[in-house]
Amino acid sequence: MLGFLFGFSHKPRRSSSFAFHSFQNRQHICCQPTRLKNTRVQVSSNGALPLTKENVEQVLEELRPYLIADGGNVSLVGIDGATVRLSLEGACGSCPSSTVTLRMGIETRLKEKIPEIEAVIQEETMGPELNEQNVDNVLDEVRPFLKIAGGKIELVGIYGTDSPSPSVSLKMSGGGAAVDSVRLEIIHRLKRNFPKLVNVHYVKA
Repeated sequence: MLGFLFGFSHKPRRSSSFAFHSFQNRQHICCQPTRLKNTRVQVSSNGALPLTKENVEQVLEELRPYLIADGGNVSLVGIDGATVRLSLEGACGSCPSSTVTLRMGIETRLKEKIPEIEAVIQEETMGPELNEQNVDNVLDEVRPFLKIAGGKIELVGIYGTDSPSPSVSLKMSGGGAAVDSVRLEIIHRLKRNFPKLVNVHYVKA
């Protein structure tokens, strides 16, 4: 994410899950940017944007492809006076450097575009409880594709739910590029749904 933090000098990399995206052209397996509604944006004479929900979303929309490329996303929680409250999701929310991501990347960009903003704060996203049923619900979303591709996925176990670094172990059967391309997407989806999840491991089938 260094390119994102320091000047957006690179294009978002194409995820290894491109084949999976192509297959599920209507059901997105990873977090996609939320398209903004057609909203008239007011711009001041010096090019600065006023502090409104629509304008904050517009700036966040410019940044989302870079976050999504690293398995994360950002959402606007609310605006309190001149303070913007955001939630970092997925890999961005669980990454130890998420505060750096917020301060050096997102906050800087927001203040450049919307000078009225005095502070940008990150709110912790709790997400659903990390248990077998909820993890299986997430895996159920990818199982139809895996079945067609000749693969299967099952939950082996959940560990350290009371520790700072909970983890999930999975077992995936099947082979080929189509099945392999799903592995990273499963990790991204699990971390997006369970922000406190730190590690996802695959064990040999």
